[in-house]
This record gives sequence, C-alpha cells and structure tokens, in this order.
Amino acid sequence: MPPDRASEPRGAPDEGAPPVAVLLPLPLAGAYDYAVPAGLTVGPGDYVVVPLGGARHVGVVWGAAEGAVEARRLRPIERRFDAPPMPEEHRRFVERVAAYTVSLPGAVLRLALGATAALDPAPPTLLHRRSALPVPAGLRLTPARRQVLAVLEGGPARPLAEIAREAGVGAAVVRGLADAGLVEAVPVPGDRPPPVPDWSRPGPVLSAEQAAAAADLAARVRERRPGTVLLDGVTGSGKTEVYFEAIAACLKAGRQALVLVPEIALTGQWLGRFERRFGVPPVEWHSEVSSGDRRRAWRAIATGTARVVVGARSALFLPYPDLGLIVVDEEHDGAFKQEDGVVYHGRDMAVLRGHLAGFPVVLASATPSLETVVNVEAGRYGMLHLPDRHGGASLPEIRMIDLRSDRPERQRWMAPTLVRAVGETLAAGEQALLFLNRRGYAPLTLCRACGHRLECPSCTAWLVEHRLAGRLQCHHCGFTTPLPRQCPACGETDTLAACGPGVERLAEEVAARFPAARVELVASDTLTGPRAVEALVGRVARHEVDILIGTQVVAKGHHFPMLTLVGVIDADLGLHGGDLRAGERTFQLLSQVAGRAGRAERPGVVYLQTLDPGHPVMQALAKGDRDGFLAAEAEGRRQARMPPFARLAALILSSPSVPDVDRAATMLARTAPAEPDLQVLGPAPAPLAVLRGRHRRRFLVNAPRQAPLQAILRDWLGRVRLPGSVRCQVDVDPYGFL
Repeated sequence: MPPDRASEPRGAPDEGAPPVAVLLPLPLAGAYDYAVPAGLTVGPGDYVVVPLGGARHVGVVWGAAEGAVEARRLRPIERRFDAPPMPEEHRRFVERVAAYTVSLPGAVLRLALGATAALDPAPPTLLHRRSALPVPAGLRLTPARRQVLAVLEGGPARPLAEIAREAGVGAAVVRGLADAGLVEAVPVPGDRPPPVPDWSRPGPVLSAEQAAAAADLAARVRERRPGTVLLDGVTGSGKTEVYFEAIAACLKAGRQALVLVPEIALTGQWLGRFERRFGVPPVEWHSEVSSGDRRRAWRAIATGTARVVVGARSALFLPYPDLGLIVVDEEHDGAFKQEDGVVYHGRDMAVLRGHLAGFPVVLASATPSLETVVNVEAGRYGMLHLPDRHGGASLPEIRMIDLRSDRPERQRWMAPTLVRAVGETLAAGEQALLFLNRRGYAPLTLCRACGHRLECPSCTAWLVEHRLAGRLQCHHCGFTTPLPRQCPACGETDTLAACGPGVERLAEEVAARFPAARVELVASDTLTGPRAVEALVGRVARHEVDILIGTQVVAKGHHFPMLTLVGVIDADLGLHGGDLRAGERTFQLLSQVAGRAGRAERPGVVYLQTLDPGHPVMQALAKGDRDGFLAAEAEGRRQARMPPFARLAALILSSPSVPDVDRAATMLARTAPAEPDLQVLGPAPAPLAVLRGRHRRRFLVNAPRQAPLQAILRDWLGRVRLPGSVRCQVDVDPYGFL
C-alpha cells in the first residue's frame, strides 16, 4: 500500500462534506460508507485509501453514502490519489459485469485495479544532453569523452545509460562530463505519453471487398454508431487491414481504440503490421508485460494519452476515458473465456462495454462462433463478408487420410501418405507444418510391469511427460516432478512407458525420417511471449525452418508465405469427451490450422489424419462447407434445447473436504429452483473431480432464453449458507465442462 503523501494528511471529518460510498476490491456485496476529512475533496470515481478492519485498502468512490450509519461514527478516507477518476461508464460496466456473472461487485472491481502502483504519478526522471558551455581550459578530451560528445551532438536529451551504451563507454565517463559542465541533466515528467499512432499514413491497397468493408466500419466509428458487427472473412482475406481502417477513423475522431486478441502469441506479427500501418507500436496489456510497463500503460490509458491498446481479455477492465471502438480478433476463440475468479467471456463483455457507452464493436473471425452467427441471423448483429483471400491466393485443398487403411508404422504417428507429401514438399523447397494439439512428449506414462499410471497428486489428471525438460507435469495445476526411473507403485526399474504422442515425440519421428530438415517445435511452453513468436516468424520467413511442429499456438494468426503443406496428425482429438461445443471447436481449430497453407502465390494442401472420415466435421472440412456445418450444428442444438437457443449455467462447489462439499451439494439440491421449463442437473462429480487439491461437485442449469437466469441463481444461492471450506463458482454461459 502506498504511504500517505504529506500534501494530503488525514484530518478530522468535515461536518459540511457528506459521507461517500467506497467500493473495495474485496468479495463484498456492495460499497461501504466513509466520512470525508476536512480539506479533502473527493468525487465519484476517485481512487482513495480507506481503513477496513485492521488493514488499509485502495477503493473507488462509488457515489453518495446510503446513510445507514451516522456520519460521526464513520471512519474517514485516509487519502485520495492524484489520478484521473474512474469514468462513470466504466463504473456502470463493473456493475453490469457483476450482475451478469452473478459475482460480487468488489470481485469485479479487483479486475479493474490491476496496477495500483500507477495511481501515483511517476517521479520525474533525469535525461542528459550536450550543454551550451565550451570545453573548459585544462579539461583533457580523451577518446571516450569525444565519443560521448559526438553521440550527444545535436540530439535530444536521453537516459544516461543509453548514452553510455551508444558511445561504448562506462556511465562514469558521462558523469565526468556532467561534472565538467559539458553534459547537463534535464528533468522530465516520469509519465511521458506513448507515441501517437498516425492515422493519416497510407495503408496497403485494398481489394474492392476489403475497401467496402473498411468504409462501412469507418463510417460506424465516425458516426459513433452503436452496435456489433461480424467481420467474417476466410483465412488470409485481410481482415486485419480492414479493421485497421476502423482504428484509423477512431484515431482521427480523437478517441481510443482497443483490440482484444485471445493468445499473447498472436500479437508478435500483429504488432509489426500495426507499426507499419501507423508508424508507432500500440500500448500492450497482457501477462508478459513487465510491471514497469504495466504501470506506464495504465497511467497512459487512464489519462487518454494511450490511443490504441492491444491486449488480452483483462484489457477490457482498464479505465478508458473515451473509448470509441473495440475489435475482438478471432472472436470464436475459447481463450477469451476467463475460468477462474469472476467467470466471464471477453467477447460478450466487450459487446456489453460497447452497448453501455454507445460505440461499435467489431468481431473478426474466419470461423465465427455459433452464438455470433445466430445473432447475425436474428438481426442483432450486422455482418461484413470477405469471401476471397487477399492478393489472389487460393484456399488450400483438404484431403483425408483414413488411418484405418493408411496406417502409420508401429510407434510412429505419420501415415505413409503424409510422409510422402512432406518429402515432396521439402524437395520442392517449400515448408510444412505438422499440427498436433498435445504439448510435451506423451500424454500418459504407465508401468509395463504393474499397469500403474502416473497421476497428479492434486488433480484427477495424468501427468504429461516433457522429455526435453526431463520432467512430468500436470497441465491443470502446474505440478512438476523429475522423470522417475522406478515405478512409484511396484518399484520396478526401467518399466515406465510413454503412451501416445505429443509434439516432442512427433519431432523425434520427424528427425528420424527427415534428418536433413531444419525442424522447429512450437508450443506454449517452448515460446514465451510475443517477441519469441515474432523471432520464430522471422526465421520461418527467411526460410531458416523447413518443418514446423506445433500445437494450437501456431494454428492461427500467422502468415508464412512458403508454407504449402499442413498435416494434422490427430484430427479426431477434440471430438470426444461430451463437450457441447466439441464439434464446433474442432471445426474452428482445424479450419484455422488449415488456413496456414498456401497464403501466397503457391497453392496449399492440407492432410487430415482421421479414424472417422465420415464424421460431419471431417466432411464439412473436406467440402469447405462451413455454412452447412453451422446450419446442421444449429439445428442439433435447437432440438436439444442447448445454447444459443437456451441458456446454461454451471455451479461448481469445491472444498478440500469431501464431506463438506457433499453436504453443501445436498443443501443446494434440496433448495433447487422449480421454475417452469427450468432443468437442474446434478449434483455430480465434475469431470475433473479433484483440481488443485479441491474436490468438486457440479450442478448444470438449463433454462429458456427468456428466463431471468441470473435472478434465479441469486435467489437460489441466497437461501443456502455453505460450509466455510466450500467455494461456489458460478459460470453463466459455460464454455468448458471440466
């Protein structure tokens, strides 16, 4: 907690100033009332420090006090931060997110207070430049000193370390020149604004379809026309360049723009394209941004000097004073769903944010979600369509490999047809991508002697072998342990066997089959952050890589001109497990990975290895019939009374104690709502019955679209007092069912 500033001391409450309500980022049902001390002026949205119990917390003034407690009995606000207040529309957004997700407002506010260090202005920093003084008599100008003066000649003031680095000298040389008066220090504000993107820079030449879509989006932004529009375009159709024109219109109007991306890995190549279009990089907001950069970014966003922000779903909760556009890129992607704490979908909350403030929201995708498609068909969303790849490139041909007849060799994973195709691609001087959505070496390790399977001690999940790192890892809780030589159950040595392939094991096979090929492994645990991805993209573009082997990290958003072959090792992988959206997700993912092939003048081909080539997903992919697949999927959901034609909510109870969680589940079951057309399933063990050491039970509520689902859930939960060890997580519109 930052200390009180001397300029804003605590004082006695001002009897003339009415108390105010302060919302705290804690799991509390509402705001608490506080007195305003003499000499301190606060208003709605101000960030303040207040006492609660024996601690001090940063909170936000939410409005006038309710008056339930006499003013003289209220504890006073301790200080107000010198920061722009949280905008009124953003406070409404916090309240609406809490209402929609059946969360406590304070828990949602915590999402909006992710950089409390930024609430205080940064102290001034010192830059250095060449002074106007002549060289003093008797001062010896060594070669190092001359080099520093040459670097500074006619240039702007810069940090001392940067000057020393460019001059190739130690910092002491620069300080010595400062002592002699030849270099002067210049104090500058610590919160320097980021560079402003230049909306007037010309972009690339657009096709007729692109130009029409860009003009439509620009008009929506210019006229501040509220509403959501789907930018629907095949992979490689240039959707990014189209919505860049909407960003340009937003900048021209003097407003801020936000671009949400599902994967941080996608931002590397995107950042380069943005900088080429607008001359400077945007402000970034995601988990890989350093604490110092986060602090500067938050301050720049709150003051309005950050004009364009690109980030993960959490960027929605930043306090933009004049947001005029949100773009949700790859809107279909499940990574927009926040599964911990306050459970929300970034795409849906972006639509809510635009609705509250009255500006357009653009959803961009080559494989839009069924929810979005249904909203377009119902007239709730608009749509702009880009049917062709940019520059005349053709969509790749998709071919099936039936693994029942075209079988890989024992302990190999590539069918003979795919092996031949990769060889021919390499012989032609082109690049190939082999896709397998499994990290590590093998998804399961078992003992050949006793059959024991190595499981996570804290989750009902197998440990994944990561042979390159020499460890076993749980991909749910992060538990790791070194690879054992002995079976932990029977003690036998050298009996542990890897079962099934991960990308590391596939890379082992590729190295054996194509020893001269330059192979690069691409997964979330081998690439960390957008800069690493950008470096990879550069290596691929320079043809320093022949074969890419990757998970879904490499499946979307990247442009590889010489990549003409994609091989999907296990196309059936995502189709099983009872997930409501299994077919839709598999179609989207495989369409995206197929879209990496043939994006330039060379045509591409995609091979899907499958045990069920007649499956509707495989048939739709082979025929390129996205709309037919979505129509069939919609009809199946409609008949089953499932989203988007009905509503779902999941209640997940968890506790370290099995008796406690079972007792809580029984209590909820006894008070379950009995509304017309409402169905409550459960309680039942969640598919991951134990996660991070907590035993889990799940209810699933199915309701008609028009049902007041949130009100029903609040009433239900309000009738039950759960044991102290039990947590209840509410997931409205669940996307995952683990």
